[in-house]
Amino acid sequence: MSEPVRIALVGATGLVGRTLLETAVGQPEVQVVAIARREMKLPPGGRMEMVLADPANWNEVLDVLRPTTLICALGTTWKQAGKDEAAFRAVDQDLVLATARAALNAGAERMVAVSSAGADPQSKNFYLKVKGEVERELQSLKFKRLDILRPGLLKGPRERDMRIGEGLARIASPLVDPFLNGPRRRYRSIEATTVAEAALQLSMRRAAGKFIHDNDGIIRAARDWANRTS
Repeated sequence: MSEPVRIALVGATGLVGRTLLETAVGQPEVQVVAIARREMKLPPGGRMEMVLADPANWNEVLDVLRPTTLICALGTTWKQAGKDEAAFRAVDQDLVLATARAALNAGAERMVAVSSAGADPQSKNFYLKVKGEVERELQSLKFKRLDILRPGLLKGPRERDMRIGEGLARIASPLVDPFLNGPRRRYRSIEATTVAEAALQLSMRRAAGKFIHDNDGIIRAARDWANRTS
């Protein structure tokens, strides 16, 4: 059996990060080390590690871990950022890019980044504009392989900070999704489990290049993960 892919995960306390840790339990192909600012409960049965550190020291942690792949599920909400643009950028842009550069300097060859449907540096929507700017910066880095995931509305149990609009959108998504066709398919809701499975699958792919995956691509990658573990 080949050596497992050593993955450093940041954003482990969020919906996608927590789901990814649960998905990785019992999977010998991957070895996940979560880097976080605050303590969290690891899923039962998981042979994985967690390193608690201030983000200012994540570069030192990555130097020690020397992961093959960085999976970044970092992100905050407008509410968590106090509706402050600088505070939002501090996490969703500055911390994401600093962590990516630190992983690259530590020898990581691949990165999987969770972004958002509609990410565009020219967008008039502040959230989507920042996501697009981050994607552009990530693509300028020298990873051998970069996978950017652009999921639609994420479905799954959140621990906190459910936004009212987001909650209503989740309730409405089963009715709205069937009408989102053509280019708008990318905005359909998607399970966090599907995104997590796709991220793990893509973390093991070795073909060089830069790849962007909308909902359909995420679903295909998740199916590949299910097929290899079935």
